[in-house]
Amino acid sequence: MSSLTPPSFNVVVLAAGQGKRMYSDLPKVLHPIAGRPMLAHVLDTARSLGAASICVVHGHGGEAVPAAMAAPDLRWALQSPQLGTGHAVLQALPRLDPSCPTLVLYGDVPLIRAETLRALLAAAGSDALALLTIELADPHGYGRIVRVDGAVSRIVEEKDADDAERAIRETNTGILVAPTAALARWLPGLGNRNAQGEYYLTDIVALAVAEGMPVRTAQPGAEWEVRGVNNKVQLAALERIHQRNLAVRLLDAGVTLADPERIDVRGELLCGRDVSIDVGCVFEGRVELADGVAVGPHCVLKNTTVGAGTRIQAFCHLEDAVVGADNAIGPYARLRPGAALGREVHIGNFVEVKNSTIADHSKANHLAYLGDATVGQRVNIGAGTITCNYDGANKHRTVIEDDAFIGSDTQLVAPVTVGRGATLGAGTTLTRDAPAEQLTVSRPKQISIAAWKRPIKRS
Repeated sequence: MSSLTPPSFNVVVLAAGQGKRMYSDLPKVLHPIAGRPMLAHVLDTARSLGAASICVVHGHGGEAVPAAMAAPDLRWALQSPQLGTGHAVLQALPRLDPSCPTLVLYGDVPLIRAETLRALLAAAGSDALALLTIELADPHGYGRIVRVDGAVSRIVEEKDADDAERAIRETNTGILVAPTAALARWLPGLGNRNAQGEYYLTDIVALAVAEGMPVRTAQPGAEWEVRGVNNKVQLAALERIHQRNLAVRLLDAGVTLADPERIDVRGELLCGRDVSIDVGCVFEGRVELADGVAVGPHCVLKNTTVGAGTRIQAFCHLEDAVVGADNAIGPYARLRPGAALGREVHIGNFVEVKNSTIADHSKANHLAYLGDATVGQRVNIGAGTITCNYDGANKHRTVIEDDAFIGSDTQLVAPVTVGRGATLGAGTTLTRDAPAEQLTVSRPKQISIAAWKRPIKRS
């Protein structure tokens, strides 16, 4: 008998449930925590353990779950109809290596930690049954661990327990490790004479005891690790727990958070030194904030890199963008996919940048749209400027060379080039290239009509 972690093991993830109390057509395990399906979190943890194989048991929703989570390292088993946890693992047996133990996880228990599972695997070794148990102040609804002389003898479900058994506070989390060959012996013979009429995986405990197999236990480091999700209230509670855990990690790494309770990380957030994040910010995908970056309140950053010393003011939205060092962004600015800013660039309020590069020291401080543009260094773009990049069928590019000055309320009808050092007068509609170092103006002559009368509203 070994208490060491087995060098090779299977993982079975039970993910077939409908989740009736979610009141949703989406299979329960696909509901998100931190922007990703609950099942994705469980699979990430299983992969981090180095499992030899991972089999996901699906059922409700047909092929929706395999389609959403498709990956070459996953094996799939269909459970239809869903007749309980024991029946679910039975469906996975043909896809498991019988020579190594099997770890059973749940697709709706998304926050289980790898450290806890390593301890459980170590307790099981290669020849014992190991259960993850936890003592709860209020164990209502959970299966109870029944011990005789300190040794686990069986698990009794809440609905099948008597008063004495319901008083037990040590509960079953459902997560376990068992020798796969033993599962092949036990599972086909399980009965369903219980209050639920289901084939309980927990019944294997009594079978292991009857065979003289050791039944060991391990405990999680925190109660939230083993919380499952059956409704939207529980889903929301786990979301906040997970976000709080992520916030604590950021704080421990030196990030300043205005309020750890008001941040949402839905992916990977990498921060340098002296980064500060105000309230209500959302980070999606992979976001990198270099040293000294400050993010103002209620910003959304997705798949974006921000250079050192940049200040992002309130209510900005940055997606698939690359922002250089010492920029000033916002408030109310939007950087869309393909935006790439150099050093000391200013993008002000209600300025939108899409698929455009803006070189060092250039600025667009007010009310502008820069789409499919190449903007040089030290360019000033006045309020109300628009690059007219779309002709109704195709996109065209605008080039604004170094040191150009674009007057307010200017429209640049692409494809067009503004030469180096050129100036466009306010109100210009540019349809041909503007020569370098010259003033280009496109306006009708201003006139005043003395005899003109404003129309009067008829009564």
